Parts: sequence; structure tokens; C-alpha cells
Amino acid sequence: MDSSPAAPAPSLGSPVTRLEGREKVTGKARYAAEYALPDRAYACPVPATVARGRVTAVDTAGALALPGVLSVLTPYDAPRLGPCDDPTLRVLQDPEVPHRGWYVALAVAETPEAARAAAAAVRVRYDAEPHDSVLHTGHPAAYTPEQVNGGYPAHREKGDAAAAFADAPVRVDCAYAVPPLHNHPMEPHAATAHWDADADADTLTVYDSSQGSGLVRSTLASLFGLPADRVTVVSEHVGGAFGCKGTPRPHVVLAVMAARHTGRPVTLALPRRHLAAVVGHRAPTLHRVRLGARTDGTLTALTHEVTTHTSRVREFVEQAAVPARVMYAAPALLTTHRVVPLDVPTPSWMRAPGESPGMYALESAMDELACALGIDPVELRVRNEPGAEPDSGHPFSSRHLVECLREGAARFDWAAHRTPRRDGPLLIGTGVAAATYPVYVAPSSARAHAFPDGTYLVQTNATDLGTGARTVLAQIAADALRVALDRVTVEIGHSALPQGSVAGGSAGTASWGWAVHDACTSLVALLARRSGPIPEGGVSVPADTTASAKQKSPYARHAFGAHFAEVQADTVTGEVRVRRLLGVFAAGRILNPLTARSQFVGGMVMGLGMALTEHSTMDPTFGDFTENDLASYHVPAHADVPDIEAHWLDEHDKHLNPMGGKGIGEIGIVGTAAAIGNAFHHATGCRIRALPLTPDRVLAALG
Repeated sequence: MDSSPAAPAPSLGSPVTRLEGREKVTGKARYAAEYALPDRAYACPVPATVARGRVTAVDTAGALALPGVLSVLTPYDAPRLGPCDDPTLRVLQDPEVPHRGWYVALAVAETPEAARAAAAAVRVRYDAEPHDSVLHTGHPAAYTPEQVNGGYPAHREKGDAAAAFADAPVRVDCAYAVPPLHNHPMEPHAATAHWDADADADTLTVYDSSQGSGLVRSTLASLFGLPADRVTVVSEHVGGAFGCKGTPRPHVVLAVMAARHTGRPVTLALPRRHLAAVVGHRAPTLHRVRLGARTDGTLTALTHEVTTHTSRVREFVEQAAVPARVMYAAPALLTTHRVVPLDVPTPSWMRAPGESPGMYALESAMDELACALGIDPVELRVRNEPGAEPDSGHPFSSRHLVECLREGAARFDWAAHRTPRRDGPLLIGTGVAAATYPVYVAPSSARAHAFPDGTYLVQTNATDLGTGARTVLAQIAADALRVALDRVTVEIGHSALPQGSVAGGSAGTASWGWAVHDACTSLVALLARRSGPIPEGGVSVPADTTASAKQKSPYARHAFGAHFAEVQADTVTGEVRVRRLLGVFAAGRILNPLTARSQFVGGMVMGLGMALTEHSTMDPTFGDFTENDLASYHVPAHADVPDIEAHWLDEHDKHLNPMGGKGIGEIGIVGTAAAIGNAFHHATGCRIRALPLTPDRVLAALG
């Protein structure tokens, strides 16, 4: 009879609650501004008040006369910085002002209140220059870049899309607009910096709200002339990001600069009103989508043209036409991007950059085509299911979009709700949209330790943005080690740990988890070969996935989903409310149903905001975003959010990573806005092609 202990139940696939949950709700978890180092000072930056120009003088006398003020740094006396690939980080290095909100001074004081008062007391004179901050499709400065975000070619063409469109029996030619959007994480960007001068050399420790402490470390090392091993960056707990903390931002450079100048630890937490100008935004996108089809609904031509803006500081081009290269079988396919450099803040990543605005336009156009053909919108998408990725011709590693559409239609009772209804002043309708997001993976490393007491420690420099990454990594480790979850401890969020990729592109778990899996399986193999007890100091095994992760796959790897929405439009007030929202996803193996559902639902809520309330306006006179706080930029609150359902298919894809997961952080937002917009059209018969669906636009459309 076998007396060996039974193997523990598998951890992956179980709804495990977040391991750090208690620390967060009790306040034990410390965020970047909460490290109360001895003799800590505080800093507050001064933003430029002109849209373009040059600083000619900075009067700091009034600020320095205030109680508790230690210093005011200006472009004339701030510490000089070393080389950096990102020019948005070269703050206080010269008097040039490339856009409104660019930092032109930094006040440092004993308290946060004193620092804010000092910043307000700084007087700056400028030589203002004419500026241009208005995006339009015919802008004379527009050009086609070589690449767009993600490294994709800006222009791709297969067949003669113009001729195929002209010859198509049924044609749709529509323009759509998505405004600038802002990430607005719960925790604004913050950093606490501390220099420690020992007998040999300076060392720098920084606590930063960042999606990747390793990248922050290498950037700071270059800017401040330090070897990387003299810099430590900690990002153990991060209060949300949605992409805007994916690269180092000016706040961390200014905090380090102030700490060096004063010789004291310095904390800098950005006011929320500053975020729109200095931490990136989703650039506005203007879309033209042309679909040509036969009378049975099969596409013959698909053209998606996008115009967007970038800053004059650094080029960033939202890849909004790229999803059209993935979605539908069309023998003639053209996707292209044009970008206009303007006197505006530099755009950057925001949840599903490219896919979110791009799929809004494409899926709205597919709905318009369905209406023109008189074909059910679900059926139209099914009829145009490709056998391989349309752009590359590569086979899909797995693609279950049709199954998502069918499953979603059944759960939503789609067929029974295809007749628009009226309930007093309310017009009620339903809509559908598809979603896709690519599978990314980045090289990472990890280390697994076994100790004599039967416990294990797994280390990797991952970042948990509140997604539950720490918990899922522990589950991966427990299964690979063949032990119960409570015997595993995970350490993340520290640059001294084995290198981990940035938390972005829905690639975190796939990247870090692969390294954790390899380290743990190697540790199991090592322990199996050993004889005798584990030594007091334990046994360790490293793993590095660089070779594996960089292998080019012969497959097109994407997650897919389908969104269904029911909305009501109030003909009296113009208010649009979502009554029901459902998403069904095919995203590989779901590693933790509890945290996965949270991610899907969170993405859908963000898509609801994109559809109904979130927008930003670039003021052409002053060159700044007018909606720069949570009063004017309305993020969905509880009252805005209906009962949201998220489901997924049990998808098995052997062409991904050892866990079989595809990444789920972003696909939830991708099709939501289009599904809501399509439902609004179904309810009212009116098509609004610019987001969001605010009461003023709704009342104008309803007449």
C-alpha cells in the first residue's frame, strides 16, 4: 500500500483570493508616497502656463520667503542630467517649453502644504510663441510614420482595396472619432527618493509608482551617472496604472533631483490635475472605415485609415488600424496611419492602445454594414470568419471568436431582444461587437528557493498593479512545485530581484509566470536528484526565459471575445444608460477565475466610460486639456454600472507558454464601446459616430 502523502489539489484554475488583500484593506501595504523616511522633505512641480515658448525668467524670491521652504529648482540651476532615450524626462534642463503643463520649476519644502504653497508662489516669465494643438484629417503636417506603437508597420496593403470597394454591390463608408482619454489610476504618480553616500560612492533608493522598477532603475542610472547596481527601485504595491506608469515619468526624475540637491529624502506626489500633461494620454483618433461586401454579407474590401496626433517632444502613434488586420476575411485589405505633430503633451499607452479605439470604429462599421444588408450583426461576423490571419496569412494558434459570439448570443437571449422597444420616454435596444487582443510575451527571469522546513520562496521582479499578479504567480509556483499554496511565498516589485518585464500588454503573467514555472520545475528536478536533507540555507535554482520567449512563433496568437449590450436612451434628458452588459472571452487557460473575472469586468466598466462619459477636450486657445480632474472627467461610478456578466470558454492552446494563458488585462475594454454604440443605434435609429454618447449629442441626434 502506497503511504506517500497525496498530492495537493491543483492551485491553477482555482478562485484564490489576493494574497496581499488583507495588507491593502488594513493599510499595511505601503505605496510610493508612504515611505516615511527620517528627515523627509516634499516637492511640488510648477507647470508651464504657455502652450509653446521659452522661459525668460523665474522669480523664486516669494517662494523662498515662505515658512518651511528649502529650495526652488529652475532650468538655470537644477542638476544636469545624463543621456536618456526619452526626452520627456529631461526636465529642468533648458528653458524651452514644448507644451502647456511642461515642468519649469520645482519647489522643495518641509511639508506637502509648504511645497504646494511655494510652487504657487513661483513667478515665471515667458517668451510665448504661436502654437498649434488642433487635430484634423487634412492637417498639412500629417505624415505616415514607418512604425506605430508595438513595432507594427504603419501601412499595410493586400490586394487593391480601392478597386474592390468601388466594385462591391454593398458599401459602407463612415468616419468615426474617439477623443483624447486619460488613464486616471486611483494612485496618482508618486515617488520617494533617498541618496545614501557611503565611503565608496553614492547609492540611490527610490520607491516609485511604476509598472516596471527595472526600467526605472536603468533610466535613473543613466540620467544620474550611476552604475545600475548602485540604484534600487521598489514598486511593491501600485494603485493602478492602465499604461500610464509603463515607462518612467517626470515625477521620479524630479524626486531624485530634489533629493540630490537637498541631501534629504524627498517625496513627490503629482496632483491629479497635472496628470493629463505629463504622464501620457490616449491620443485622439480620427477614423475612416470603408467596407465592401457581396449581398450575402461576405466582405470583398476592408479599408481602415487613422489620423492621430503626437507631440513635438517624442513620437508616439496609436496603432488603431492594426486590429483590422486580424479580424475578418477580406481579399482586399488596406490599413494605414497618419500622425500630426502638435504642441501637445506626449501621448502614450492606455489600456489596449490601438485596439480600444480601432475596434470601436471597425465594429461600428460592421454594424452599419449589417444594417445595410439586413443581416443579423452576429451572423455577419460569423460569415466573415477567416481561416488564417488576414494580414500575415499565419494560422491562428487558436481562435474561438465564433464560439464567443454564439455563446454570448445564447446567454444574452440575443434573438429575443432584436426588436427595439419603448418604455415611456425610454428607447431600448441591443448591440454586439467583437474584441481581440494580441498575445505578447517578454523575456523574464526568476529564482526558486527550497528550505528545510518545507516552504518555498519564489522571486521575480514582477509588478502587481492591483490585478492579482502576485497571487497568480504563487499559484503557478505551487503547481510546478507540487505543493500546497500556503507553502509558497512570492517576492516581487524590487529591482534587486531577478529581472522581470514591464507590466503591460497583458503580458505580465505569461512572461513572469513562464520564468517562475521554469525555475520551480528545475528546482523539483534538482531536489529529486539530491540525497539527504535540504541544508539550512536552502537550495536555489534560477531560470531565464530569454531564449524561449524570443523564439518567433509560426502562429498568429490572439485572444478574442464578444460583447453584448442593452441600453436605454432617454428622449427627454438625452441620457444613455447601459441596462445589461455581457462579455464572453476566449483567452487561453484562465488561471484564477476570481481575479480573471475582476479583470474582464474592470475592462468592460472602462469601456462603458469610453462610450458614455469619458472624454477630454484640447483647448485650441490655451493648448491644454480642459477636463483634468475627476469632476470634469467622469470615470464610471457605481451608479453608472449595471449588472455586468463576464464568461469565458475553456480554451486549450499549446502554442503559448507552459501555463496556456493568453493575458486578460485589456481585452475586456476592446469591444465594449462599440457594443454600446451599436445598441444605441438599434434603440433610436440614430448613429452617433463620435464618442462619448453625451446628452447634448443624443438630443441633437434625436432632433
